[in-house]
Amino acid sequence: MLFAVLELTDFAIIATIVAVLAGGAAAARSLFGPDDRDHLARVEQKLDLLLTHAGLDYTPPVKSTWQGLVDQGPARKFDAIKTYREETGAGLAEAKRVVEEYIEGRRA
Repeated sequence: MLFAVLELTDFAIIATIVAVLAGGAAAARSLFGPDDRDHLARVEQKLDLLLTHAGLDYTPPVKSTWQGLVDQGPARKFDAIKTYREETGAGLAEAKRVVEEYIEGRRA
């Protein structure tokens, strides 16, 4: 027989595994606050400097369009949110949160 027959308990086990993995990812995301993101950004900058000093050919990642808009000044914040939504398909609340976190990260 080519196909296996799954019983109700098999589906329950699969659903439990999916729920545990999804919950673990959400919990991990909630553990990282703005301070952690700022710390990580500083560590990445220092690592970039070390790579450059070691003579390794390293090019920093290119900024996305919405980041370039934010870097032009606070007047472009709404354009950056709109562009972020277009690029990622994110909702308004998520786009606003991401852009504001990026702005706060630049101030630190």
